[in-house]
This record gives sequence, structure tokens and C-alpha cells, in this order.
Amino acid sequence: MKKNYLVTGGAGFIGYHVSKHLLDTNHNVICIDNINSYYSQTLKKNRLKVLLKYKNFKFIKVDISNKAIFSKKLLKVKIDKIIHLAAQAGVRHAFDYPRKYFLSNLQGFFNVLEFARERKIKELLCASTSSVYGDQKSYPIKEKFETSKPIQFYAATKKANEVMAYSYHKMFKINFVFMRFFTVYGPWGRPDLSIFKFVKNITNGDSIQIYNFGNHVRDFTYIDDVVSGVSKILKKKNKGVKIFNIGSGKKVKLMNIVRKIEILLNKKAKIKYLPMQPGDIYKTHSNSSLLNKYCGYKSKVSINIGLKKFINWFKEYYK
Repeated sequence: MKKNYLVTGGAGFIGYHVSKHLLDTNHNVICIDNINSYYSQTLKKNRLKVLLKYKNFKFIKVDISNKAIFSKKLLKVKIDKIIHLAAQAGVRHAFDYPRKYFLSNLQGFFNVLEFARERKIKELLCASTSSVYGDQKSYPIKEKFETSKPIQFYAATKKANEVMAYSYHKMFKINFVFMRFFTVYGPWGRPDLSIFKFVKNITNGDSIQIYNFGNHVRDFTYIDDVVSGVSKILKKKNKGVKIFNIGSGKKVKLMNIVRKIEILLNKKAKIKYLPMQPGDIYKTHSNSSLLNKYCGYKSKVSINIGLKKFINWFKEYYK
């Protein structure tokens, strides 16, 4: 049955892909985004150009941190479910601009909660992050692991969202699903993320920065797997407050990623090795078995295939 989905942060990386999937499956999508300058506004606008080709797509430029304008612009829009992906992202950026995270991720999220309550919208899917797990000693990471000690403010805001949502469920019977994403990459990705930066800098002959002297380990999740997870969750009748990891379940050494990119680009990287940075996590490695049991989610795109697809897009986009 066709539904009307409000996608916050719809001009963002994950927001774009989720919106496109919903449009391709004949749903109506109302996208809101403030098109901020954290990274290339041109990239965000080009994503929107693709989405605006669909008749069942509507874009509204608005900042969720401004409740009055946010609510006013959506006053006459029919909404069945909210997919909340808008946030100030980035781990290191939070060290210099914590207020941006407060406004978007805390005040903005509160405004989304109030909007849902006022409009009697009973189901929200919300983006969380693997960063909430902080420094773990046991792997792969399960949803039941400790999350009360985030090591940077970005993770703290996302954990706070999960707690805020629980109270709104208890008070107002609104249902939530939180998705803890693990290092998402792919076409139309964020330029501040590692794979994008590696491909761009190696292509241009610029040096790449490798932190922790190359000893980082990551669970890289291809965007199509994320969209598959979101789609499967949307098809369920979600009740209560549920939290799921969305990852590949595969751990990869960061230096192995660099070597694979070198082979695919047929170009050697210029590497600058640096120590561990504040807020960095040595290793991420997800266990997504809970989501598999819930809706049949399974990561399908290998890192080798994912890198090829991203590099093909990168070459086409930047010509």
C-alpha cells in the first residue's frame, strides 16, 4: 500500500538513497533538509536533482532546529511515518563545533518528537550510530553492549536520542526503531568519510592521512545493504522501542582498504601516518543477527564489489 513518508535529512547520503528506494517502490516522499555547509552543498543539490525527477517527491528546505518554521512548512502535508536521518554528523567536527550537534541532534530531534506527537504520527525510524558503543573490548558488537560511556559528543547526542525516544514511547505511545549504522559508504557518499577521501586524494595525487599508524579496523557497510535494512524494517509493524545494528558483519583493516583502492585505481597512495586522534575508536565490528531474526536482514555486498561500485560512480560524477 502506498504510504507518505517524511524523510528528514533527505538530501544527505543515506537520506538520498532511502528516498530514491521509496520513490522507486511507488511511495510518496516528503524530504526536508537544511542543505548546510558541513560538506559540499553542490553534492547535496545534485542528489536532490535526481529525486526531483520523480512526481511523487516533494522537497522542503527547512532546519529541524527551528520548530515554528519546521511545523508551519509541513502544516498541510499528510505523513504516515517519519524516517529521521537529519543530524549534524562527523566525529572530529564535534570537537570544534559542539553547539551544532546540540542544535541539530538534540533540539532538532526534540522538535521532531513534538511534531510526531502533535500530528499523531505513531512510528519513527531513526538513525543512530555505531559510535555509541565507544571503546569496546569484545567483538563482534551486539546491541546489548554498554553504550552509556560515549567518547565524543556526536555519539552522546545519538545515545540521548535513543533515551528521549523511550520516554516518548512510554508517555505518548509512539513507536521507534533506531538503526545503529556501521561506517556506511558507496555512491553519492559523504566526502568527509575515509573511503571517499582515499579515492579522491589518490586519484588527484594528494597524500592521505592514516590515523593510529594504520592499525584501525572497520566494519564497512555498503549503502545498498543499509537501504535493504531500512526497507525490511518499514515493512514490519514496529511496536515499542527497538534498536538494531546495521553492518556488514565483516572486519577489515584500514590499510587493506587502501591497498584495494590502489589496485582499482592503478595508482600508489602517498601516505602520511598519524597517531590515534581524540574521539577515534580503534575497531568496529557489528553483529546484526538481531535484525536478521527480526526481518531477514543480511549484508550482501562485499567490500571488493562495493569499492568497485563506488570508484565507478566517483569517476563518472567527477569525470
